[in-house]
Amino acid sequence: MSDLPRPDAAPGDAALPLPVERSSVATDVALVATFAAFVAVCAVLPAIPTGGAVPITLQTFGVVLTGLVLGPRRGALALLLYVAVGLAGLPVFSGAVGGLGVLAGPSAGYLLAFPLAAALAGWLGLLARRAAPRWRVPALFAAAATATLLTVHPLGIAVLGWRLGLSASEAVAAGAVFLPGDLVKNALAAVVAAAALRAFPDLLRGR
Repeated sequence: MSDLPRPDAAPGDAALPLPVERSSVATDVALVATFAAFVAVCAVLPAIPTGGAVPITLQTFGVVLTGLVLGPRRGALALLLYVAVGLAGLPVFSGAVGGLGVLAGPSAGYLLAFPLAAALAGWLGLLARRAAPRWRVPALFAAAATATLLTVHPLGIAVLGWRLGLSASEAVAAGAVFLPGDLVKNALAAVVAAAALRAFPDLLRGR
């Protein structure tokens, strides 16, 4: 809090502190950076080969958890930061790679969908928070699953098929490999997000 007097205070009034928005902004920046780093850790952990061009990683878990915990604006900013840092050359993408060359690969669609997924999961997560406590985890799961199904899978499958020269049915079949794992990761993200929001109820205030 600032010790400066309020500009509208009368001369005889006690000096009232002014609220400082800087601390809130600093908190937001720290949370955005922290969750961007968390997604990077999820990406570089050992992946599960699928027999195709794109392995299974924990990235989707990190993406939807970021949106559910931080909300739509900060969640999207965290993933935009993650993508920007990776494209700048830091090895934060799956397989510990980075650089613009990633955009030429078959997984580029999944990567570019992450900020959209975090934003949508965050917005739907705000609605899920209104559910009764016993329905909070299922509501958060529905938010996470909807976000991935409407953003990550369509864009990822489209680019995957384009880059590999697959037909529409072949691309959908290739992308379907990730669906069961994503549902598990969405459920885990819902449980973790519910616990985090229960422990820190002001985390999503107005975000």
